[in-house]
Amino acid sequence: MAPSYLPLLRTLLAFDTTSRHSNLELIDWVSQYLAGFGLSSQRTLNDDGSKSNLFARIGADDLPLMLLSGHTDVVPVDGQVWSSPPFVLTDKGDGRWYGRGTADMKGFIACVLAHVPEWVRLAQQGRLQQGIGIALSYDEEVGCLGVPRLIDALLQQGVPVTGCIIGEPTSMRPVVAHKGIAHYHCHVQGRAAHSSLPPQGVNAIEYAARLITHVRRLADTEASFGHHQPLYDVPFTTLQTGTIHGGTANNIVPKDCEFTFECRWLPGDDPQRFVDSVRDYADNLLLEMRQVAPEAAISIEPKVYCPAFEATPESEVLGYVEKLCGCQGGDGVAYTTEAGVFHAAGMPCVVLGPGSIEQAHRPDEFIEESQLQACFDWLGRLTGELCRSDSQG
Repeated sequence: MAPSYLPLLRTLLAFDTTSRHSNLELIDWVSQYLAGFGLSSQRTLNDDGSKSNLFARIGADDLPLMLLSGHTDVVPVDGQVWSSPPFVLTDKGDGRWYGRGTADMKGFIACVLAHVPEWVRLAQQGRLQQGIGIALSYDEEVGCLGVPRLIDALLQQGVPVTGCIIGEPTSMRPVVAHKGIAHYHCHVQGRAAHSSLPPQGVNAIEYAARLITHVRRLADTEASFGHHQPLYDVPFTTLQTGTIHGGTANNIVPKDCEFTFECRWLPGDDPQRFVDSVRDYADNLLLEMRQVAPEAAISIEPKVYCPAFEATPESEVLGYVEKLCGCQGGDGVAYTTEAGVFHAAGMPCVVLGPGSIEQAHRPDEFIEESQLQACFDWLGRLTGELCRSDSQG
């Protein structure tokens, strides 16, 4: 007989919840699944109602909650070459399950949902000493856009969350710290001219290139002289330019150029100091540009902001994780999760889930069967802890 999480994973995977699409069909299905066990679900929608978070509680309303959190959206498969259909759970006989979202992070969600029948039974028997919360979010992959609304709803309702486990793929090793991430969009406006008369124009691409070079200088300085934290796989704050668009034709001095740069900073650092440096340099460039084109302009707008995260020492959730994983502390990583948002709202977190982050976002994404089983078993051991009173140790 197949493990109980596999049919659930197969169903979850079949919903194409790429971030540009709605996730409502998946949310509807999960809501109906939970209703089959007598559980009600709360939703928080995006502005146009096309996407939704979901929250469900197991256990008495007055019990403090251990929250199990996962995002429902996945990254695109566009331009990737897959050897199997990306939205069909595929077994190739190598101990791995293939499909978009298997590792990031529907495998964790499937393991959580597979435990629901047992959790409901324990709640009905009055054996849960802590409640269990299930939190599913939208648009994590495009900047943790959905989870703040879910958190706001929990805070407004006074839901007592004592800890949160974010099930991102960590190979079932606890991650206790990660960097923050911010994206900034820069628009450089110059003046168009015929390419035979470049002094009459202001080349937006060339000025954008100077700004990008400045971002690179900041990154190099940080790598060489900035604060280093050995806990992290990339132990310093990083900056890089991700996209650039500009110009209309080879024989026209380009009027416009746009690019996006990002900063991934260590906890305790402040990305604003880098943005301020870019703005100051942009002001100097504008003085040059406006000698030819008074209408020249440079704008820098924030687009994504996800805070850095460090686990709360002595928190209950960290204690559970250390005990059940047989470790002290955990890893620090350069990628970002929703833990930073939960943590900023006063909810202690640990990131722990099945699968490898190295498989996330890649063609032929997979999760090992052993990782799914390890997660399912770990949640079972966590259940045992949540059923114990303080006097039981």
